[in-house]
Amino acid sequence: MKKHKIIIGITGASGSLYAKVLLDKLLLLKDQVEDAGIVFSDNARDVWEYELGNRDFEKTPFRLYDKSDFMAPFASGSARFQTMIVCPCSMGTLSRIAHGTSNDLITRAADVILKERRKLILVTRDTPLSIIHIENMKVVSQAGGIIAPASPSFYSKPVSFEDLAATVVDRVLDLAGFENVTYRWSED
Repeated sequence: MKKHKIIIGITGASGSLYAKVLLDKLLLLKDQVEDAGIVFSDNARDVWEYELGNRDFEKTPFRLYDKSDFMAPFASGSARFQTMIVCPCSMGTLSRIAHGTSNDLITRAADVILKERRKLILVTRDTPLSIIHIENMKVVSQAGGIIAPASPSFYSKPVSFEDLAATVVDRVLDLAGFENVTYRWSED
């Protein structure tokens, strides 16, 4: 089974539940994880606490990196992290990634992933979108990134908010190349 070296960036966009479900699922898939680095923006910590009413992100078994730690291994392509997921991805972070503004570890890691032609998945969480947002998504897509909006599906008949968030997270994990048991359309 393939082992992944993965970076998770968590920004201050609303949607901390997506990040929580992603971290929970990665823990369940830990036999597929060689290394995982987690980076929170300052706003991400505040939004998580506001939306979820806890600071459980501090308990993650994966290594947390400070947003200004440019000595983190994935700040360089030589560390060979294959995938980065930014979940949720704010429009400000999307803009900085699209324009190569590496002013923190999240945007630097995304820049590295793109320049090395590896997999960058941005789980955008905003509506409505301005033409600026759409143009930034176009730029990232043209550079090889994947825009995966946090648009849940309903055909699996989710019964909780976590189940609903999992419809997005499971798709993102598929895009990242994880072997994940999930609802599949028209499969028994």
